[in-house]
Amino acid sequence: MIFGIGTDIIEVGRMEKHLEKNDALMKKLYTETEQKYCGKGKVTRYQCFAARFAAKEAFFKALGTGYRFGMAFHEIEVLNDELGKPYIVPHGKVKEYLEEQKISSIHLSISHVKEMANAFVVLEK
Repeated sequence: MIFGIGTDIIEVGRMEKHLEKNDALMKKLYTETEQKYCGKGKVTRYQCFAARFAAKEAFFKALGTGYRFGMAFHEIEVLNDELGKPYIVPHGKVKEYLEEQKISSIHLSISHVKEMANAFVVLEK
């Protein structure tokens, strides 16, 4: 059964502007693994960060809570499997809330081009 769906779209330039010289924001939004993964691509670096930000926004929309109950962006980790498919690993209060709500599956699709990144999340019980 579908618990919730969420989508988000963001301008890549906006993420670049905010992250370019702001290490505190980078650490607030992204895990070390995400930072390393996105940091590998010089041309696609900010496209990668924007897509992950959109995924986290879409996740919170699907959850229906926003940033309540002490949940944080860095507790939603966007990784890629061996074929490149993105997936979400929840941590901390986000993971606890998912367990309380009996969420069994998180489906994620992300996409990005030079100027835009978007994400779509479906949560299942």
